[in-house]
Amino acid sequence: MILRAFTLLTTTLALSGTAFAVTATKQEANVTQEQVEAAQAAWGAALVRISAAHASDGIEMARQEAETALDALYGFEMGPVLFKPTLAAAPHTFRTTRDGALSYFVGHDEDFPQDKGFALNGWSEVAVENAAIFISQNTAMTLGQVHITGPDGAVTTVDKTWGFQRDEAGELRIVLHHSSLPFAAE
Repeated sequence: MILRAFTLLTTTLALSGTAFAVTATKQEANVTQEQVEAAQAAWGAALVRISAAHASDGIEMARQEAETALDALYGFEMGPVLFKPTLAAAPHTFRTTRDGALSYFVGHDEDFPQDKGFALNGWSEVAVENAAIFISQNTAMTLGQVHITGPDGAVTTVDKTWGFQRDEAGELRIVLHHSSLPFAAE
């Protein structure tokens, strides 16, 4: 619990660019908007830590960092996570298992040969821009965009939907993660 509190604190400090400008819709909520935003910020901080570990110490350290993030942030122990990453294609479009999510983040898995490791791209900053947050009892859902800064300063924007659920220990876990590139009309 102390490690989780430290992670959330350092996440908040590291992601000062994160924009949380909406007010959540709440129905008999046991989850606060601040907890949802902290969970989003923790995801962003984890992405940056995985990239930094890869840059400084290689794939094995990046894998360890990604495994720590998956265990701390996602609800795989509760059942399949509804995970549809941005750049995943058939036959592995949907990643409902921890192994599938791990491969998406760090690649190097012969069962997922198309994965190059999304988290290995040298990301340095993550900013979340929520369009809406819906909270009901022990569940929260968000819709918006995530802006991820690369090593050259270029920002990649993805449309992101997250679903969060409290686990038995009361921790907010990601149980739905859908991201896609924004549609560009011609």
